[in-house]
Amino acid sequence: MTAASVARLESLLRERKLDRTTSHSFDPKTSDLAGTGLAALDELLGGGFPRGHLSEIVGAGSSGRTGVLTTVCGAAMARGELLALVDACDRFDPVSAAAAGLDLSSLLWIRGRERTRDLAQTVKQAIKAMNLVLDAGGFGVVALDLSDVPIRVLRQLPMTTWLRLSRVLEHSRTVGLVLAPEPVARSSEGQTVVLDGNVEAGWAGDHDRGRVFEGLESRAQVIRIRRPVDAFVTLRSTYPTPEEQ
Repeated sequence: MTAASVARLESLLRERKLDRTTSHSFDPKTSDLAGTGLAALDELLGGGFPRGHLSEIVGAGSSGRTGVLTTVCGAAMARGELLALVDACDRFDPVSAAAAGLDLSSLLWIRGRERTRDLAQTVKQAIKAMNLVLDAGGFGVVALDLSDVPIRVLRQLPMTTWLRLSRVLEHSRTVGLVLAPEPVARSSEGQTVVLDGNVEAGWAGDHDRGRVFEGLESRAQVIRIRRPVDAFVTLRSTYPTPEEQ
């Protein structure tokens, strides 16, 4: 395709407001990115998670997904933003979150049901709740936690489910995040952070009964459409000691 043809195609896409699908959209402005609070991860992401798009934090159980989300939320709160968490399986621990420094007064927590036999219905209700929150607007980060939902259940969801959420996010200042066992929901310009299941926990103290949990280390990789990144970075989620709480 000649340069003139490419220019003509991009002009037609802009007229129909579809220009965000062109290659230029893969280099968002810094103002369109939300820092995660983790310098190494921000470097891989090119500055942070893109606003107005649906991104993912995925990995196996105990891979550090909640720790990364907590840090992302803390960074958003430091910017004065409001947050919403749609907690599909009611796994969020507000006590630990507060101890980690989160201001719970800036967080809308939508609690789902504990794991039941009808997980498919639980997921549908959680997605509907996220859609309503996104439609209301005004949030810096809106996260949907599906970490405890088996991947077989998530794979049954039609692609239109994620396309609808992406559509609601378009042109907003909100970062949409989905936590899941593996990639399922990224929008065309969203990012997927894959966390390695081989994590190392940090402990202080010499005796099993007197040790204190200090943090968690995991490896992260970022997957981007058309721009795969092979590099891994080590992330460390730290937690306050009893003296700091």
